[in-house]
Amino acid sequence: MSTTPVSAERIRILTVDDHPLILEGIASVLHRQPDMELVGEASNGYEAIEAFAKLRPDVALIDLQMPGMNGIDTISAILEKWPAACCRVLTTYAGDVQATRALKAGAKGYLLKSMLRKELVDTIRTVHSGKSRIPAEIATELASHLTSDALSAREIEVLRMVREGCSNKIVADRLVISEDTVKGHMRSILSKLNANDRTHAVIIAVRRGFIEG
Repeated sequence: MSTTPVSAERIRILTVDDHPLILEGIASVLHRQPDMELVGEASNGYEAIEAFAKLRPDVALIDLQMPGMNGIDTISAILEKWPAACCRVLTTYAGDVQATRALKAGAKGYLLKSMLRKELVDTIRTVHSGKSRIPAEIATELASHLTSDALSAREIEVLRMVREGCSNKIVADRLVISEDTVKGHMRSILSKLNANDRTHAVIIAVRRGFIEG
């Protein structure tokens, strides 16, 4: 027996993602739901804002990593114009840093792309009802790093260069600071991330979402 709620008005949904296969997958799932309607699709943040203005969907599913304007900036821009908008993050990233940024921007929750078939429909109904929903693995990540020190903007900048293979001297030259200052930043980074070395620090930073994968 179906447990799909019966409603006179369907939930109107906008999806925002730069991967056509993801958009097709979401459309396939939504078209099978009698209480949902896919009203529009966008491939970047600018298109999303334009589509939201035109369509005023009940729920917007927004990817984090997109060309031009990322998902967090897109959510912020939409909520600035339409404070009651219901935006839900759709992403491959399970890191606590990205989740925290998205939630602070006003997202109603997170949905990992790996969970699309299993949780998409229930998640849409949950956020449309006014509740937030965060996958267990992301909630665990958030809880485990609740008391962790965040990396500063400069430390993230240094770590991005380290990821590119830059030595301390090259980092120092690019940032116009001394090598000792770079070494100080690296000591702080290793301590905050509880990392064994530079490579380990980069791996942790990518996993948690400090820097892009």
